[in-house]
Amino acid sequence: MFLDLIPARGPARRLVGLTVVQSAANGLFLTSSAVFFVKVVGLTAGEVGFGLSVAGLAGFLATVPAGRLADRYGAGRLLALGYAALALLFAGYPLVRGFAPFVVTASLISIGEITGSPLRAAVMHALLPPEETVRTRAQVRSAYNAGFLAGAAVAGLALGSTGYPAFWAVCGTTAVAQAVCVAVVLSLRVPVPRAAEARSRPPIGSALRDYRFVGLTVGNGLLELHLTVLTVGAPLWIVSHTDAPASLASALMITNAVVVLLLQVRASRGAETVPGSARLLRRAGLLLAAGCAVCATSRDTGPVVAAALLAAGVVLLALGEIAQAAGGWGLSFALAPPGRQGEYQGVFALGRGVQQFLGPGLVTALLVGVGVPGWLLLGALFGLTGLLCSRLAARAAPAVARPDLPAAEAAGH
Repeated sequence: MFLDLIPARGPARRLVGLTVVQSAANGLFLTSSAVFFVKVVGLTAGEVGFGLSVAGLAGFLATVPAGRLADRYGAGRLLALGYAALALLFAGYPLVRGFAPFVVTASLISIGEITGSPLRAAVMHALLPPEETVRTRAQVRSAYNAGFLAGAAVAGLALGSTGYPAFWAVCGTTAVAQAVCVAVVLSLRVPVPRAAEARSRPPIGSALRDYRFVGLTVGNGLLELHLTVLTVGAPLWIVSHTDAPASLASALMITNAVVVLLLQVRASRGAETVPGSARLLRRAGLLLAAGCAVCATSRDTGPVVAAALLAAGVVLLALGEIAQAAGGWGLSFALAPPGRQGEYQGVFALGRGVQQFLGPGLVTALLVGVGVPGWLLLGALFGLTGLLCSRLAARAAPAVARPDLPAAEAAGH
């Protein structure tokens, strides 16, 4: 199991190393930054929340244009440029004073971070053969969880002193990590598209007219509501509808992270083909539905039984998360036409907007407002979405099968 986490020598290992550095920096900054903005910069909690929402929207609006630029000028160049900009922005973050400069800086950082995900995927596709791409992305995801947990642990030390020196230390460390990422990306020597190919690309927005792919993007985004269930729904459910202690929410998040860390690579097998990815999304919907059903039974059962039931439900949700992530990666790679990985990865990244913008309100209304029936409704949504994604992928495969996959395999034969 642990050997699955070790990437092959060469680009795969460098990409995983880059992920550890970047995710540790994210864990350090994201875990501590909100406190610093309120306690040190002097913003209100409402200003921080609103500003970060605006920043998130700016990042998602930039994903498709960034993908198109990557297809034209090279994903490696754009990714290195993004990390360099992030290094400068984080280094200057403690100089920000006032709400408007905070929103501008946070939005620029959000653009760099959110567009980085599809750009890294495009880089991975350009450097690795098809049979290694999904496996490496699974290793990257496990590495991200490990790095983020390490960074979050260090953030606890930084929060012991909520003053400007600690804020400078957090931002400076994050800036150095981004600079290291620049060096790693430049060392990868990512191929650059030929000028003639770049000029022949369809106009911007063409991937958004690939309605089956957009449908899969939305469906995958709905399946990603498991993230909101874990970070928002489960904690609120624990304190409002069960006898379990509030601290259980932290234990459940750690449980989820450990399951994903250990099993993501092994459970991603089969995502190298379109039919295999479709099966994984169907499995994800069923596992997520089962997890919701188990969590629903934890109401009014006493603290010990409630904790046990919620732990079992979270394990099922984690297994569903693993299947969803692998199936989504497989389809996002396999269904992109040649030379347009950047654009299609950018469109696929928009699916996370469904989870981030729709998720908190929907999950809170169902789990806290409706209660047990809300869990069951959410589970039904997961199950139905998984089945629909599987069918849609099967229909999309013959039309846009990737040329580096055997035709019969891409078509599901």
